Parts: sequence; structure tokens; C-alpha cells
Amino acid sequence: MSKTPEATTVQVKDDNLAQVSKFTRENQKSLIFIASAIVAMILVYVLYQKLYLAPREAKAADQMAMAQDFWAKKDWDKAIKGDAGYPGFEKIVTEYSNTKSANLACFYLGVAYLNKGEYRKAIENLNNYRGDDAMAAAEAFGSTGDAYVELKDYGNAASYFKKAVDKASNNFLSPLYLKKLGLVYEAQNDNKSAADAYKSIKTDYPTSAEAQNIEEYIARVEAKL
Repeated sequence: MSKTPEATTVQVKDDNLAQVSKFTRENQKSLIFIASAIVAMILVYVLYQKLYLAPREAKAADQMAMAQDFWAKKDWDKAIKGDAGYPGFEKIVTEYSNTKSANLACFYLGVAYLNKGEYRKAIENLNNYRGDDAMAAAEAFGSTGDAYVELKDYGNAASYFKKAVDKASNNFLSPLYLKKLGLVYEAQNDNKSAADAYKSIKTDYPTSAEAQNIEEYIARVEAKL
């Protein structure tokens, strides 16, 4: 007499369970080793965070204070190199790599070098910055665009200004970088793209400071089309 479908299903399940049980018995030592390795990795990570990285984070943040003060005063050289026992942002980036403070120091360094006219160094440090804050990240993109403008590399400048607009997505920074984007397009004689950038300010950010006289910019580029 043939087995019913129900009996066949039960038999298949039993066979599968038997195979799993056999695999577990045969590989018990390997499974225990893998589980132990995972636990050990988690433990090492926790210890690394608490005993190594956390103290470095605290020390780096403490050392940042004076460099930030120099930066706020636009004393770019001291902000970069430090002064009288206080480290500058360069040293913080080097000595406290993989900390949040070192990451933020890249942003400060990039802006400092931009203001000193050292545009390649500005780009390098700004590109090393990885910001979670949308405003700071947008400013990093925008400042990189500014550096490329100074180098007359308008293609890269336009790319970074577009990134800044998208990242900021607010009424303060987005129209600012849209206007810079339009000016870059004008420098490339791409008047159609310039007009589109200026019109985006008028349409999307009508209450912004940049929108107040944007009609003049639109008229100027449209006259060249």
C-alpha cells in the first residue's frame, strides 16, 4: 500500500532532521570553535572601544580646543601647526587617526588651507572628512568646490557644488551653492545650465538672500542663449 502524502511529508521532515543532527554531531568541534571565535571578536571589539578608543577620543577632543580657538580667530597657521605646546589640527589628524576628533580636524584643516590659498591641501583634507552632520558635510563639499574654482578646474567645481546643494537641502546653503554652480557654468560658457541653476533658486528658495536679485542673473545668461 502506497504512503499517503501526509506520511511522505513526515518522513521527509524526519530525514531532514536526521541529516541536521548528523551534521551537528560530525562538526561539533568546528561549530564550537566558530562560536567561540565570534564571542572572542565581540569581546575584543568591546575592549578596544572602552580601553583604547574611548580614552583617545577624550584626549583628542581636549587637545582640539586651542586649535579651534585659533581657527575661529582666523589664525590659520597656528590652527594648522599649533603653538606653545598646543597641537594644531595636522598633529591631531596624525596622532589620533580613527577618532571623531581627527575626522573633524580634517574639515578644519581643509578650510584653513583654503583660506591660506593652498588649494590642493584643502581638497585633500576636505575629501578626508566624513561628516554625519548635513550642514558640515555640505560646507565641506562647497569648500572643495571653492578650491577647484581657484584652480580653474570648473568641471570638478560644478560636481562638488551640486553635491553641496543636495546634501544641504535647506534655505541657507542650497541657494548659496546653486548660485556658485551657476557662476561656474557661466565660466564654462554653459549658459543653459547656468540659467537652470539660477531658476532653481527662484523656484525652490524664493525667500533666500540669493533669490532677491536672481532675475538679473537669469536675464544675463538667457540673453546669451
